[in-house]
Order: sequence, then structure tokens, then C-alpha cells
Amino acid sequence: MVRKTVLSNGIRIVTEKMPGVHSVSMGIWVNVGSRDEEPHEQGVTHFIEHMLFKGTAQRSALDIAMALDAVGGFANAFTSKENLCLHAKVLDSHLDLVVDVLTDIFLHSLFADEDIEKERQVVVQEINMIEDSPEDLAHILFQQHFWRAHPLGAPIYGTQESVMALDRSKILNFLSRRFAPRAVLVAAAGNVDHEAFVDLVAPHVASLNHSRHAPHRQPPQVFCHRTLLPKDLEQVHICLGFPGCSQADPERFACHVVNVVLGNSMSSRLFQEVREKRGLAYSIYSFVNSHEDTGLMGVYAAVSPENVAETLDVITAEMDAVRRDAITASELDAAKEYLKGSMYLNAESTDARMNRLAKNEFVFGRHVPLEEVEKAIDAVTVDDVRAWFVKHYQPENTAVTLLGPVENTADDMAAA
Repeated sequence: MVRKTVLSNGIRIVTEKMPGVHSVSMGIWVNVGSRDEEPHEQGVTHFIEHMLFKGTAQRSALDIAMALDAVGGFANAFTSKENLCLHAKVLDSHLDLVVDVLTDIFLHSLFADEDIEKERQVVVQEINMIEDSPEDLAHILFQQHFWRAHPLGAPIYGTQESVMALDRSKILNFLSRRFAPRAVLVAAAGNVDHEAFVDLVAPHVASLNHSRHAPHRQPPQVFCHRTLLPKDLEQVHICLGFPGCSQADPERFACHVVNVVLGNSMSSRLFQEVREKRGLAYSIYSFVNSHEDTGLMGVYAAVSPENVAETLDVITAEMDAVRRDAITASELDAAKEYLKGSMYLNAESTDARMNRLAKNEFVFGRHVPLEEVEKAIDAVTVDDVRAWFVKHYQPENTAVTLLGPVENTADDMAAA
């Protein structure tokens, strides 16, 4: 059962009771992410995520870690382009402890200057680590060019320069502007009683009362590009894409079906043709990135420099085939079962259910039952899939990024 309470200051509390489990996953969410940052404060949301574990007036960083370790719990946080989430999972008997700890660090973190200086170096190392991961870097650089000059294209963690420029005043200014009560949601899933959870949470968060309204998010413009990014690597990392679906797009289920058929499973067309039949790549897949008001669908592959042209030809041929001939009825049925199976298996996790509660509330303003999603998936037809793909995939407007030893691949890029 899903229950929702809205406090007088606008903070939402949403819970889902899951019979038969002994744990509770709790998250404090803010509908703010890297797309909400100004150019001079890039990376500040992610930096705040790091700083939330560095101590409050009541607890040191060690106290915070020990409090949850002592009861076998787990706490972490993440930042996306549209959300920040501080979350934990404990046995239901320790829910009062996790509420006390998470609300304390969310509301009373010190953001001490000395901690900011130390954590700045940690975040810089994180940026360097991503620079050493070419697959991750290829996706990030592709999006920078795909959504050029828009905050959605900026890396979530910022740049070394922007992180080095952050200070306590910039952090607190961003918090006061963006972390308003109406952007905050507290979610819990597992063996949790709604009224009891509200009684635990409300006294802590009721004092949050600054009520600035966040500026309306502006959708980005898409830039078709052909970008060569030389880097001393063994492989060329290919990332290409085109406009996809937003999180609330009524046609999003057709998008996800074609993603499974094209490259999001081991039986997919791209995996079978590029890896199994031709042996061109170890890693090849398609993906969908969806946001509040926009999205992209793309393909990633890592190949030897001499195989770039053939790989691009195969990817293009497979996408042209979907656009021209659609998918088969058997592919449609298999993709539907894949999507429904993944959804229901994921739903057995309290963490996943807690995440789903928050995202549905932010995107739709309500709980979306799994059965409603299943029905929407089942309603997708072959014609729906083809119509969606024809509408969104235009070969001449596909963006492509090549990262690695690309000095001799200009002709391959021109043909893509």
C-alpha cells in the first residue's frame, strides 16, 4: 500500500508497505540536480552530496558512519542531472535511528571550510578517475556536444576548475535558492507504517521554511555533431544518438521496446550482429536517457581503430532496418516480457521501490502502480514502435562522438 502526506511547509512524505520484509529503505530526495546549476557553480549539487557526510553540530563524520554500521545498516547518496538523494537501508527496528541520522545530516551539516578544502581534493580525484574510464568519458563528452551550451550537457561532477572555485558561500547560496521545501520529498519502502513514519520525520523537517520557487527548467536544443576526440587509448569508443523520450512521454513504452530489440539485451540485433556474428566488439549496447522534458536514445561500442568504419556501418544498417521495416511480432513479444520481467524483479528490492516512489511523485505527482505500467507495455504494437522510430531517428540528424585513436577516422566519421 502506498500512502502520501504533505506537510504544511510543502514537504512530501511517501511510503510503501511491503509485506514479508524486515528492512526499510529511506531516502531524502531533492528535485534539484546538475541541470539546475549556473555555469559558475557547476558541480555544486554533487559537492553538496559529498559534504552531507562530513559532520553536523551533533555528529562527526565518524559518528555518522558508526551509527549505521553499528546496526548493520547502509547509507549513501547520489546526484543525477535532476535529483539529489540521501538514502539508507536498515532493519525495521532501527528506523528511528536512520530517520534521526539522515535528517540531521540533511538539515544540520556544517559545511566547514576545512572539510570543504579536503573534499575538494576528493572530488578532483573522482573527476580524474572518470577521465581514466573511457566508456564513461565517451558518454559524458557525447552529451556535452549533444546538448551544447545547456546545463543538461554539463558533467554532474563539474570540472576541476569549477570545483576548485567552489567555496562555502557559493554552497550555502545554492542551498538557500534551490533546497526549498516544495522540492523535498521523503520516501520509505519496506516494513514501514505510514503514520508512524510521518510522526518520526515531521518534527525534524517541519522547520524547513524558505519558500523560494525554483526557476522553470528549460528544455535543451539538440545539436547534430560529428566529433573526433583524440586520446591515447587502445580502442575507439563510439557514442552516437538522437532525440529520445522524456520520463512522462506517452510514447515512452514504444521507445523502451525498440531499445531492447536494438541493443539492450544479449539477444538484441546489435549484440548479435556486432559481437556474436562479426566479433567486432566486446561491448556494444543501446541506451535510453530520459529526463523531465527531454531525452536521448543512443548506441555505444568500443572497437579497434581498424573496425570503426565497419561497426558504424552495421549500427546504421540495423537502425535503418528498424526504421524501414519495423520489428517482428516475436521481437515485440520478447521485448515486452523482458521489460515486464525486469520491472517486477527489480520491484522485489526495498531500495528500488523507494526510488520508484520518489521518481513517480516528481514526474507524475502520484503513485503509478506496476500493473498500470504492465498494461501500457502490453498495449505497444509493432506499428507503434515503427512510428516512434521514424519520428525520432533521422540518419542525417544523428550525433556521433569518437574517443580514442581517431586520427585516421575522419572518413569513417563523414560516412556515419
